[in-house]
Amino acid sequence: MLDQVGTPELDLELSNIRERVKSVINDDEWDFYKSDIEDVLRLKKEKNAIILGHNYMTPDIFHCVSDITGDSLALAKRAMDVDADIIVVAGVHFMAETAKLMNPEKTVLISDPTAGCSLAESITADDIRKMRALHPGVPVVTYVNTTVEVKAESDICCTSANAKQIVESLGVEKVMLFPDEFLAQNVAEQTDVEIITFPGRCEVHERFTGQQIKLLKKAHPDATVLAHPECPPEVLHESDYAGSTADMSRFVEEQKPKEVALITECSMSANLVAEHPETNFIRSCNLCPHMQKITMENIATALRDMTTEITIDPALAAKARQAVERMIAVPLNK
Repeated sequence: MLDQVGTPELDLELSNIRERVKSVINDDEWDFYKSDIEDVLRLKKEKNAIILGHNYMTPDIFHCVSDITGDSLALAKRAMDVDADIIVVAGVHFMAETAKLMNPEKTVLISDPTAGCSLAESITADDIRKMRALHPGVPVVTYVNTTVEVKAESDICCTSANAKQIVESLGVEKVMLFPDEFLAQNVAEQTDVEIITFPGRCEVHERFTGQQIKLLKKAHPDATVLAHPECPPEVLHESDYAGSTADMSRFVEEQKPKEVALITECSMSANLVAEHPETNFIRSCNLCPHMQKITMENIATALRDMTTEITIDPALAAKARQAVERMIAVPLNK
């Protein structure tokens, strides 16, 4: 911990945070995290820094130090308007790259540069070029869960929240939607646009099965099952609702189900518990090993030492930024 005494303002902030997270962080956990939380809060003020926290962050990061929270689409949009000198991305590497794309003049940090993504690793820029050669004239839509090199070879990006809308916004009969195979298959069931897929998968969501959902609903007949569209189609067929993490949050907020199962990364449920104590969350989930690499301790270290800065070649960034900006320019239907 930094060799500085607390201030009344910091003590009050810590007290307010403790009250807000008492339902998801017990006293022993709070004692463990407190010094690093205090470090991060102080360092943010000293360095005019802001933290973008993805929905898959653990509750200590999500609720205690993040200034902006949400899914990939929300973070990509909000990153454009950040009023800070330093952005710390509490998420995986492609998210930090996206923040840097949208804020080239700012310092962007990720606390663990090895926090990758199975989807981002499943496809390369050369793969895109080869697929274009196989399907000349067909536009390429790439999921934001990709490297900056892949984005630079794409026509437009998408997220799980807007994939169908992006595909249909192009006004063509056929598109390539890469790299998540299951997301592409699920979108194909909702649109008349022909979708060409690629064999990329999320290691968290691909492990769910339709049989698991059947057994879950049998054990919890009153539960509402919400599934992420990166899951296999059979999972969505057995679920009550499918949507991005932001869509899931909105569903719980608006519908207020008494019991719910989120078929996605485990931290999502943990974060929503604090906001919806009246809802019983069935913990049927898988952990993302990459998201789990982001910790309160290494966020504090990154801020203190200004390490793990994201840098992107300007020419490459210009091409990739265009694909992200095209996505953001498409209004999202609610």
